[in-house]
Amino acid sequence: MKFMKIGSKPDTFYTEEATRTVISDIPSDLTIRINNVCFLLHKLQVPLVPKCGLLQRLCSDSDDSDIVTIDLHDVPGGEDAFELCAKFCYGITINLSAHNFVPAFCAAKFLRMTESVEKGNFVLKLEAFFNSCILEGWKDPIITLQTTIKLPEWSENLGIIRRCIDSIVEKILTTTAKVSWSYTYTRPGYNKQKHQSVPKDWWTEDISDLDIDLFRCIITAVRSAYIPPPQLIGEALHVYACRWLPDTTKSRPPHSSGSQTEESKGKSRRIIESIVSMIPADRGSVSIGFLLKLLSIANYLGASSVTKTELIRKAGLQLEEATLNYILFPSQFPTDQHYYDIDLVAAVLDSYLALWRRQSPAPAENVYLLRSIRKTGKLIDSYLQVVARDVNMPISKLVSLAEALPDVAREDHDGLYKAINIYLKEHPDVSKAEKKRLCRMLDCQKLSPEVRAHAVKNERLPLRTVVQVLFFEQESGSRATTHKPELTTRVRQAPSEVEAEAKQECNNKLQHEGIKSRVPETSERDMQKKLEAKMVRGESEKGKEKRGETNSGSKVMDPKQTKNQYLNQKRRGNGKISTTQSQSQSQSHSPLVTDHVHGHHTMEVLNGTVLLKEVCN
Repeated sequence: MKFMKIGSKPDTFYTEEATRTVISDIPSDLTIRINNVCFLLHKLQVPLVPKCGLLQRLCSDSDDSDIVTIDLHDVPGGEDAFELCAKFCYGITINLSAHNFVPAFCAAKFLRMTESVEKGNFVLKLEAFFNSCILEGWKDPIITLQTTIKLPEWSENLGIIRRCIDSIVEKILTTTAKVSWSYTYTRPGYNKQKHQSVPKDWWTEDISDLDIDLFRCIITAVRSAYIPPPQLIGEALHVYACRWLPDTTKSRPPHSSGSQTEESKGKSRRIIESIVSMIPADRGSVSIGFLLKLLSIANYLGASSVTKTELIRKAGLQLEEATLNYILFPSQFPTDQHYYDIDLVAAVLDSYLALWRRQSPAPAENVYLLRSIRKTGKLIDSYLQVVARDVNMPISKLVSLAEALPDVAREDHDGLYKAINIYLKEHPDVSKAEKKRLCRMLDCQKLSPEVRAHAVKNERLPLRTVVQVLFFEQESGSRATTHKPELTTRVRQAPSEVEAEAKQECNNKLQHEGIKSRVPETSERDMQKKLEAKMVRGESEKGKEKRGETNSGSKVMDPKQTKNQYLNQKRRGNGKISTTQSQSQSQSHSPLVTDHVHGHHTMEVLNGTVLLKEVCN
């Protein structure tokens, strides 16, 4: 920062309460009142009145011997600015800098301390300092701009704001190789000593000290002067937001009235709305993390719906680039008992999905779009696993967010299963109906063998879900014999539950399409066809005959005869298979295990296929 010293006499001003007096043997004959301060000065003994055109006019009607009192309450800069002008007239040493230039210059203009009044006057010296020192530096015009906030109209009319902005923009547009002045750059991990080249965003931190309106003027001027990289403008906005906006993404702010005053919130709202309006339209100009952070802050500050809608739209464009930490921001509403703001994440996801569906009539056939949606699906499933630990998280919000993703978004359902398991573990009091609602989202065919093995043993899951998992597990040919005893045990442990569930399911099915298997998406006819195919093949017995391993006491039956016996018995028993018939088939052909529960629920494992049936009385 540069300084200019004017005058050579020692400071003889002293203050006593609200009165400022110049130490002199000559009595004061001029009283200047500014606000609550009185200046006791002299008219002609010192060149005060001769240097000030305004005072000359105000004192023109008085005699030299009269004591004159003048009110100058509207002097720009107030009593401090006037004191600088008075000291200049008295020849007292004053130090000018970017901090006090604006009030001194405005006051000198107000008092008409120009060359037309007297040669070498104060305005001329101030203008020389402004042109040769302040505008030639880098931080000086920025500091000068900061001081114009107290005198905006005077600064605008005198051209101070415009000339400072032009000086700043000119230096911003300078190539980095020619940047030789000092600047502030305190980003973590950056060391000027280790970096010989100047970073392209070297100017962003210094201009972030300015008021939002002045900051906007500089950004607008830079963008109009040339076409800067969108990321450079985005970085400047990011630095400014970190400088002035509260960070609501780390912890849930207290909801007490004193956490932030309404005046402070109003100022922050104005800042965030201005920042959002300045974000370049180019995708990637700002990071998804920054957009989500702004969205959380806007939600907390109660920003306008236009601002939040724009942030949601921009965040939806880049959601696939997000990481889990970006979307784990807390809820800002005191009415929300749960910690995480799942509604905000759902809004961004909806925006992303709307764009994803519009991009192609068949987005699943587009490799890029498929990769994008699956990456987003993994992100949402990871998020669900975290929010599921919140003991106050409603199951409806969890299900709504999970079901928002299309089927193609999940290559497998392992992540979704983990989220469901965590929720059931953290919410042991969840009702049976809610458990079913939660587990209905699972597609057992999309579970990995390891997860299916875990699900079969998971006591938290509804029995219906376990049966579905075991069916697909055995149908795929993995660990069939391992899980049969476990499932049978669970069926026997809850007979009343299975019986009630079987009756209700059976009544519903009979009204539409008759008695069918309770296994989803697998009709009795399909299972019957599978059974017939396996019986016709007679794989295990034929193999044993070839190897000579068939027990001598067992009788090998004709597959067609066995199939007809099974179908006839099934038709006579309305879906039941007698224990005798089951035992006969078990001894003569393939293993058949039958388990009856209270006469209403039958589970059969035939050739590795689970048949779960309900029988209505």
